[in-house]
Amino acid sequence: MKKLYTTLFLVLAGTTLLKAQYRTMEAGLQTDNDSYLMQGSDRYYTNGIFIYFRQALPFDEDGKLANKVLGYEVGQKMYNPQSGNINPFSNTDVPAVDINNIDRPFAAYLYAGGTYNLLYKNQSNLKFGVQLGFIGSKAQGKQAQDFIHNTFGFYPPFGWDHQIKGGFKATLTGEYNRMLIREPIFDINFSSYANLGNAFTGLGFGPLFRIGRTNKLFNSVSTQSTVMNRNGIKANDQEFFLYYKPMVNLVGYNGTIQSKSGEIPSKIDLTQDPAILSQLEVAGTPKRVIISNQVGAAFNSGDRWTIDLSATFITKETKEILRSQQWGSVTVMYHFN
Repeated sequence: MKKLYTTLFLVLAGTTLLKAQYRTMEAGLQTDNDSYLMQGSDRYYTNGIFIYFRQALPFDEDGKLANKVLGYEVGQKMYNPQSGNINPFSNTDVPAVDINNIDRPFAAYLYAGGTYNLLYKNQSNLKFGVQLGFIGSKAQGKQAQDFIHNTFGFYPPFGWDHQIKGGFKATLTGEYNRMLIREPIFDINFSSYANLGNAFTGLGFGPLFRIGRTNKLFNSVSTQSTVMNRNGIKANDQEFFLYYKPMVNLVGYNGTIQSKSGEIPSKIDLTQDPAILSQLEVAGTPKRVIISNQVGAAFNSGDRWTIDLSATFITKETKEILRSQQWGSVTVMYHFN
């Protein structure tokens, strides 16, 4: 009898330890800011914040799938011109605006969305999503930038009266990734995405190079699949790798640059009535081909934590823009059951 109790205890203990090895849910935060790169700049895509929750779903383990993940997110992106203060007399108390210095429109995008991520045993994945939100005053860009600048003692922003109005936005999103070459400490993947809607319409594609300790694509930081609902299998092994992701981006429509009311001249006659100028929406003309380069490092503890640090560099977004842009990103996710 004593041997029976000992055997039952070991079985139960082993089952508990096995189940503790994998996590079915995760929640976390991503923050983007150009100041993270220590360039002393505050321009173009200047800040982003995103909250994520993901849950692994059960699936037919005898089929083609190796994982299935449902995700939810809320986020805000903020954009401003070459500076967040376009008052040419900023060293005085004169509330003036030089509209012609708006080389990239003031804009904010606030949204909530969901994703459905199907990850296959052949190391490919299809992720579908939808985003619903606002561009314009309801996106709270001015309020968010005022809060950040007041909190950290930066200059007071000035010029949000001329932000893109936008309104309600709905966008369908899609993503496809596939492993091309996999070696013990190095692999090459194909990455692509597509957006369709009145916030963003376009697509992008390019390779993803990873070097270090990497998991397969169905349970990796690279495909946001570090949780798994698969009986008796760990959700993930440890990962630590460096990556480089160049992409060609084709732009059909960008609601943070273009006005829903049509083309607006990029150069404004400052002799117009100041009352008209004070609330004038200033838009831009998007470039149709943009090249982006992302470099980063990702860590997956194999149990509780995922950390992803990256820097993104992209070519000029609009025909009016004076410089290219860059920003840093920090993502931290916590896994649990």
